Amino acid sequence: MLLVQGYAGTADDWHPDFLAALGHSFAVLAPDNRGMGASDLGAPAELTIDSMAADLVALLDSLAIERIAVVGFSMGGFVAQALARLAPGRVEALALLSTDPGGPDAVRGEAADWNRLLDRSGTPRDCASRMFSVVFPPGVASRFDREFGDLVAAAQAALDPAALAAQERAMADWWAASPDGDGPSRVAPVLVGHGVEDVVIPVANAELLAARFPAARVELFAGAGHAFPSQDPERAAGLIDSQLGA
Repeated sequence: MLLVQGYAGTADDWHPDFLAALGHSFAVLAPDNRGMGASDLGAPAELTIDSMAADLVALLDSLAIERIAVVGFSMGGFVAQALARLAPGRVEALALLSTDPGGPDAVRGEAADWNRLLDRSGTPRDCASRMFSVVFPPGVASRFDREFGDLVAAAQAALDPAALAAQERAMADWWAASPDGDGPSRVAPVLVGHGVEDVVIPVANAELLAARFPAARVELFAGAGHAFPSQDPERAAGLIDSQLGA
């Protein structure tokens, strides 16, 4: 199984319980997108959703993997959809978590919430607390901030501002372009998962994705925010296993 991380995320940001649960059924690959973690950025202008999808094809080629189940979270869901268009024969099954179909019809979050998510002002610890406040509902955010705030702050401090800016441009292009409605619908099975309280990529996008993938199974997480795979990792992994493992 190939896990594709979202904006500003690295392989280390997947919740350990989520990885452990998936590991019962799958050999899990969790690469860093270009410019994140251990992956070089290269030319920032060349970082696009499609180029990150092409990176995944190159990774599969290097490992001699012909077909694989793909899980994309948030921006990683954009990349997973681009991979399904670019190389549909390589995608055995697809899980799209907290993501949207792209194009001008995608339902966007409020500007104030996105501004908080992208705000790099203050200390790394400030950035971590702001991030938690956006991706989780209030009570959950405070718990994650207490338990993981220092760890996330250290990861925030290591992020390359040029790579973050390039990812932000790539996401803006994803929402500006008209999505290709042909290729992805050939991928099955498909799981669409979304937190009902998501303010980053609103839950209305789940039905838009279901319209693009006619055989998709849609699962909503009541009381969960954008980062529902971390908020409820065992249930999220169990759904992925039941849908994609088949």
